[in-house]
Amino acid sequence: MSESFITSETKIPDPHQDTFSRAIFGFWAYLMTDSILFGSLFVTYGVLQHRTFGGPSSHDLFTLPLVVAETIVLLISSFTCGLGLLAAVRGNKKALLGWFSIAFLMGLSFVVMEVTEFSALVREGHTWQKSAFLSSFFSLVGTHGLHVSIGLLWMIVLIGQVIKKGVTVTTFRRLVCFNMFWHFLDLVWIFIFTFVYLMGVL
Repeated sequence: MSESFITSETKIPDPHQDTFSRAIFGFWAYLMTDSILFGSLFVTYGVLQHRTFGGPSSHDLFTLPLVVAETIVLLISSFTCGLGLLAAVRGNKKALLGWFSIAFLMGLSFVVMEVTEFSALVREGHTWQKSAFLSSFFSLVGTHGLHVSIGLLWMIVLIGQVIKKGVTVTTFRRLVCFNMFWHFLDLVWIFIFTFVYLMGVL
């Protein structure tokens, strides 16, 4: 039997329902393992950030305007993603697709700016092989960028599913999991912005 669409008269499934709660719990467990990954990368960066081996330091390489722009773009993406989920709760397919399209464009802009930053560093000879500091920097920020890129692919799949099937019990559950993932990446970036960039230029 096909799944019914969620309309304004249809209630979102009870979060304590077995299937729904298991999916959310499982995704929380995944996010906890990802937190351990990023935590280890932060610790590594903290230990190696001054190991420049006579090369440039964070104060020499980082410029805040570009990073502030990246932060604003990612925050907008996270905010519009949340608005998309609220639209899904109301069963408003059109609004959901609109907000998610904006979130996707903002996330894509973030990745483009990050790739531009990395490309500029590499062109100037500041590669991950230059020093322990740069290795830890590229590892931490690059891992976050990879997660954002995977999230963009996931978002494309979700948009396609919503276009084809509408807001169903299954697509709503996937939207909830994606929002958890996207907001998690937003939180990780705030730590990167503060710990890597902001403290790096002060």
